[in-house]
Amino acid sequence: MYLVYFVVTIREGFDFELGWASLATMTVKRLLHTRMRLNDLERSVKFYEQALGLKVTRRHTSPRGAQLAFLATPNSDEEIELCQMPVGAAPVQVQPDLMHLAFAVDDLAAFAVQLEKKGFKLSDGPTKTSSGSIIAFIDAPEGYEVELIQKA
Repeated sequence: MYLVYFVVTIREGFDFELGWASLATMTVKRLLHTRMRLNDLERSVKFYEQALGLKVTRRHTSPRGAQLAFLATPNSDEEIELCQMPVGAAPVQVQPDLMHLAFAVDDLAAFAVQLEKKGFKLSDGPTKTSSGSIIAFIDAPEGYEVELIQKA
């Protein structure tokens, strides 16, 4: 365990003591959500609901005027926060390979068939990894990618 004592000099001759802090016990509790900024909230909500079966748990407007929709992820407490910035904000431009979401599926081949029936196609894969898992990707709106993983 690391203990740190902070002393801040405000002006010459005046010290402000903050006391002891244990850095070893300062940790986060759990991941709550991941935020994704986008230009068209409804288009993205429709994709995540129809392609992946996610459900909107709540919607609201942020204090800065952004429209927010939170999506529940099956078998997980974490949510996905979709955020459409208010009118007048610069458009969102997602850089290639900036980030992606990854979801486990039981049978990737069967999942891909169901995606195609709904009008969605894999953008990459299926590919078998060195661990024996099978992965594939589907393009989400706004330039984001979704990885589908069938664990070995």
